[in-house]
Amino acid sequence: MKNRTLIFLSLALGFTLLMSLPWLVPHMGWTALVGLLPLLIMERLASEQKVKHFWWWHYGTFVLWNAVTTWWIAGATVGGAVFAVLANALQMSVIFGSFRWVKRRTAGVLPYLFLAAAWMAWERYYLTVAEISWPWLVLGNAFADTTSLVQWYSVLGSLGGSLWVWASNLGLFGLMVALSDGRMGRWTPQARITAFAAVFVTLFGPMVWSGCLRAKPSEGSLRVVIGQPNYDPYEKFESLSRKEQDRRFLGLLEGADWTSPEPTLVLAPETFTSHVFTDQVFTHETFVRFQEFLKKHPQATILYGASTIERVYSRLRPHPCAYDIEEEPDGRHLWMLLHNSAIVTDTSAIYQIYHKSKLVVGTELTPYPKFFIPLEKLLSNGGALMAKDIGQPHIACLTINGDLPVGTAICYESVYGEYCTGYVKKGAQLLTVITNDAWWGNTPGYRQHFNYSRLRAIETRRWVARCGNTGVSALIDPEGHVVKRTPWWEPAILEGTVGLSTEQTFFVQYGDMVGRVAVFLFLLLAAAAIFRPKK
Repeated sequence: MKNRTLIFLSLALGFTLLMSLPWLVPHMGWTALVGLLPLLIMERLASEQKVKHFWWWHYGTFVLWNAVTTWWIAGATVGGAVFAVLANALQMSVIFGSFRWVKRRTAGVLPYLFLAAAWMAWERYYLTVAEISWPWLVLGNAFADTTSLVQWYSVLGSLGGSLWVWASNLGLFGLMVALSDGRMGRWTPQARITAFAAVFVTLFGPMVWSGCLRAKPSEGSLRVVIGQPNYDPYEKFESLSRKEQDRRFLGLLEGADWTSPEPTLVLAPETFTSHVFTDQVFTHETFVRFQEFLKKHPQATILYGASTIERVYSRLRPHPCAYDIEEEPDGRHLWMLLHNSAIVTDTSAIYQIYHKSKLVVGTELTPYPKFFIPLEKLLSNGGALMAKDIGQPHIACLTINGDLPVGTAICYESVYGEYCTGYVKKGAQLLTVITNDAWWGNTPGYRQHFNYSRLRAIETRRWVARCGNTGVSALIDPEGHVVKRTPWWEPAILEGTVGLSTEQTFFVQYGDMVGRVAVFLFLLLAAAAIFRPKK
């Protein structure tokens, strides 16, 4: 019993180490190709020894992995970190437990195919329709800092990486099992050669494929100036005046080279300014100061983040998260809708607004509002509803220089690959990301989030101009290479030229084919297991 506990503990730690390295150490994505083996070995031993209550072992292993890779959430919210770790691990454990149930009803490789398909179907659910969505540890994200191996994400996207991880681990596991139980000795030489060759191709074929793929040359260019103001987020929202924030940022911009008349896109970070009423943008103090700057530098267009407020007069609540401010004499109510937005303007003083759509659960989004809002009111004895943002229901591009569409992912949106392809389908020739990653401090969190922008560049074959409040701000080329970047926790100005493109990759045109096939295969295998008599 003691030896078994030590073996299981060693395997759990081995899984955690191998699967955490890609998120914590640069260029270690390849460890995910063997990282699932300790967990699969542990499960096989538990099945052979008929271990009871093995659920606690695999759940504890998933908790440990989630904690090691995403503990940094506690820098912003301890409660949120605990919930994210325990809830995400629970979902992983439910999938793994379902695999063990299917394994009791079917034989051979079918349970393992079910495990891979169910896992990727769950990842697709997280990346598309789930309201409580935390796709940070999608297995394909393991290669976010090893982009040289996954240039084929332009075809299959990040779930193609998940497929690679599962195929490699299951292939190696199959060989190990065949060796350990003596079955390989009964194979013909041709069968052994075929098995080893198949695993070899599975492991290294995608690497060769990646080396054969390159982005097409740019069709044009645009000068970009990124301002990284480096505001402490708590000081920014609690004590630093709007005027002082604008002054510091505009002082940074004046340090850039403005001698060229070339059109220039200026980026400011997410929620750069606040309390902007959507019907009074022209009079907001930040907008007015930016217009003064643009008069001196007419070649510039400024894209900046803003916390905006939309006023709606209606007898009925326009959205479950809308605030009822007051009732009008005619029976209508004044409702306030909060948004996390991006605003773009130039010397014409005309502006466009895009509202963030993929919202962070808890801080920006109330999931399943028909259930949680009444519950929240009940628990707070009818008190005021916590502030929640309202997302834009459809993807839209912001237009600069009169006719150049630009996709603007606001913070968390850059984690969603297929969502970001929507900008390109709308005509975006360049992707921008505006964010504020300082809530977590100097932890792996902001580096992980930054690297996900590199995957979006590969999937869409677009340049990405990324602006962070405190870093990392960068220019990323269509192959995921970081061309220029700013340091962490320093005020900085970044100047450079990005390419423009109208190309649409296979992934942009056809979306997440891997995820769709995984959902179909999961449903098919689940039905086969449910309606098949217990073996």
